[in-house]
Amino acid sequence: MYSIAIDGPAGAGKSTIAKTIAQRLEFIYVDTGAMYRAMALYFIRNGVDAKDETAINAACEKIHVGIAYEDGTQQVLLNGENVTGLIRTEEVGNMASKTSAYPKVRATLLDLQRDLAKKADILMDGRDIGTHVLPNADLKIYLTASSKVRAKRRYDELIAKGEEADLDQIEQDIIIRDKQDMEREIAPLKQADDAVLVDSSDMTIEEVVSCVVEEFEKVK
Repeated sequence: MYSIAIDGPAGAGKSTIAKTIAQRLEFIYVDTGAMYRAMALYFIRNGVDAKDETAINAACEKIHVGIAYEDGTQQVLLNGENVTGLIRTEEVGNMASKTSAYPKVRATLLDLQRDLAKKADILMDGRDIGTHVLPNADLKIYLTASSKVRAKRRYDELIAKGEEADLDQIEQDIIIRDKQDMEREIAPLKQADDAVLVDSSDMTIEEVVSCVVEEFEKVK
């Protein structure tokens, strides 16, 4: 079994890159961020305050996040409900960034994530995969880009969906989320010592994909 870990900040293109690579290598793709977003959706729906750790911990006992695959595409299940199409809003993303700092939230998902890695060749992306979830991954990539580039990518996505967006506000949100992710006490976002740094600011998707596949060929 091979495992590839891709970490990096919000908006670096991890999901897009990871899905493409997984398809090319015939790996199973695991989007860990989607799992945290599913939990965040539960907190929002149930009026749980992101600052109330006691309430967050209690809510975790009522949450089960599952992963299913339809035609090779990951589907995220929240207590049996497919919420894949409901977890990509800014509100859910911000709640996920705040609540993923809590030990109970991370522990709820950690065993599921590690079990997935024992069953198949997988490519997993997130914030702490190489440093915490899969410290023995065969290949670790730290994928990043400037905050301006990441904001523009997110802005273009929203405009393409017909939604209103403020480029400056998106960049500010990204900077805040970076700070939250890097400064949290439990499994903060950082580059693993043995990870390959890939800055995608001036790279096309195909260039990044080729770069990662080449790195994987070295460790096979």
